[in-house]
Amino acid sequence: MAARTAPSGASRAELIADTALALLAERGMRGLTHRAVDEAAGLPQGSTSNHARTRQALLEAAVRRLAEREAAVLTVTETPATLGGRSELLDALALALHCYLTDHPQLLVARYELALEATRRPELREFYDRAGSRFRGPLVALMADVGSPEPERHALSLIAWCEGLMFSCAAGSYHAAVPSREELRTGFGELLRGMLGPHAPDFD
Repeated sequence: MAARTAPSGASRAELIADTALALLAERGMRGLTHRAVDEAAGLPQGSTSNHARTRQALLEAAVRRLAEREAAVLTVTETPATLGGRSELLDALALALHCYLTDHPQLLVARYELALEATRRPELREFYDRAGSRFRGPLVALMADVGSPEPERHALSLIAWCEGLMFSCAAGSYHAAVPSREELRTGFGELLRGMLGPHAPDFD
């Protein structure tokens, strides 16, 4: 991993967290150390320790940054009404997921490393779940907006479908065959029509 120019202030905190995510994807959990982050980020020795004194603090910084970067790619805040219709919603969902799969595959690998570590660290589990909860509310609201009579349950189904597809494309047997935007759009349409039935007659 090439060293980077070290910024200061908030930018340095982002650099540390981004480098931690990159190391997780490249070397796994064992390769994430304070010294490794300093070296990979081009920072003076001890910089990462000053920002995140413990391993738990470093992992929390990585989880926080992961949520920020995922939100920038995946969050669809528009509703069918503001997008112009349910067809446009399918376009927006497919674009967001395709962008993540094609432009940020290593971010997904880092997420899986952190998720697995959270199963072994109760203190990280709580932090990881809290960071991820920011995505649940908007999806529940989205499902209610498209006419779901059970938005909580349908949001879970949508999340599970996306998670399974992302894992297959990032670390599973489809890592070399990422679906196109049109294929993802078709998948979203099939999923929403299947869940909502007569409540979604105009998904196309």
